[in-house]
Amino acid sequence: MSNISISTITVNDAPYGQVWQLREDVLRKPLGLSLKNEDLSMDAEDVIYIACEGDRVVGCLMLHSISDTVMKFRQMAVETAMQGKGIGRMLMTAAEEDIKTKGYTTVILHARQHVCGFYEALDYFITSSAFTEVGIPHVIMKKMLVEL
Repeated sequence: MSNISISTITVNDAPYGQVWQLREDVLRKPLGLSLKNEDLSMDAEDVIYIACEGDRVVGCLMLHSISDTVMKFRQMAVETAMQGKGIGRMLMTAAEEDIKTKGYTTVILHARQHVCGFYEALDYFITSSAFTEVGIPHVIMKKMLVEL
């Protein structure tokens, strides 16, 4: 999608409010939950990737460093009407390329079980049994960014 731009922000940047609302609408409200009831202190430590159409945030991905070589991707959300148009793939690809240049070799994430196919298409593989997070089944998935 040529009209989508990918960039990074922090919690102090103006688009963060839109990121919060997108996560609320896509990831929490459908489960009867709210980010208002969660500890979001980790957000300030994260690198936040956003996909924008003009000034509107239509996708986001939070990156949290686990170690010098391992990055955890979390809170991936794409506006419901924009899903299936490659925005999630664009966010993942941009983030992977950036962190690889910074020396990260591994990405881990907690995937909702019903979207594992999306991550598998991006070469992620399941490394855990199912577990419950935010009331629904998840698995841990992993991707090596470099050949060992």
